[in-house]
Amino acid sequence: MIARERLVRVQPTVVAALALWTLALSAAQPVPAPRRIVSTSPSITETLFALELGDRVVGVSTYCRFPPTVARIAKVGTFLKPDAEIIARLEPDLVFVHTGPNSIPSQLATLGIRTAIIDRGSLPSVFSTIRQIGTAAGAPDRADRLLRNIEMRLDRVKAEVSRKSPRKVLIIVGRRTGTLTDIVAVGRGSYLHEIAALAGGVNVLGATETPEYPRISMETVISLAPDVIVDVGEMGESPRDSERRRAITESLWRKQTLVKAVREGGVHATTDDAFVVPGPRIVDVAETMAAWFHGVHVR
Repeated sequence: MIARERLVRVQPTVVAALALWTLALSAAQPVPAPRRIVSTSPSITETLFALELGDRVVGVSTYCRFPPTVARIAKVGTFLKPDAEIIARLEPDLVFVHTGPNSIPSQLATLGIRTAIIDRGSLPSVFSTIRQIGTAAGAPDRADRLLRNIEMRLDRVKAEVSRKSPRKVLIIVGRRTGTLTDIVAVGRGSYLHEIAALAGGVNVLGATETPEYPRISMETVISLAPDVIVDVGEMGESPRDSERRRAITESLWRKQTLVKAVREGGVHATTDDAFVVPGPRIVDVAETMAAWFHGVHVR
């Protein structure tokens, strides 16, 4: 049993020094490829499995759901609050964490557990993350192959929509459950903003100085007059629950006849968490958006 008190009584200067023991491996002191890996976020987990390293993963975050096999893997807490004690019990030789507002890297460093701090947030960081994870896990060649495949498919999407007129798009990623209030939309800083552009869309909030995920009202939705609305505001706990929530969302939007996208049949509700996990499945999202925006089906 690891006492939690031990995690907080180390002098700050010592913690800072130990925290430097991360992904940056010294060429003079090579580290063997890890055999027991812990992931603390869905995007990291999805990348590890896309790199065919899933058999090494012994711990994942509470919200990791893809691929379905992760349901059988030990949970180590949320992205914001990974549990160092649970992680240590799994005896990992590498833990992947995102940059963020937690002290888990320094906590794990005090326990002698190697960590790799991974980028997050933007579309370019998806590519850098895949490369970082592949390098740290001793599989850089697999990362190169995965990146080539993603880039090839994204190039196909861009080619298919290149001669299409851009569609005005509003992407919703949050709202009050069962309602169309307290809407959280996608601003210009989100990776979904970038994917929408790649798929032939123009984010209606992209030209304004808004936060990455601004809150907007239905009045704002009406005034923005989007051609297409992508609503990923509610996720289900199971396939049946997801389908139920998607049906409710579509029903809510059908009543909003003052919204241009509603009148023109341009509302697409989805509970596919690929839309909220910036990982290898971004190419699936781009292909789906291209179909929704322009009716093109990329193969």
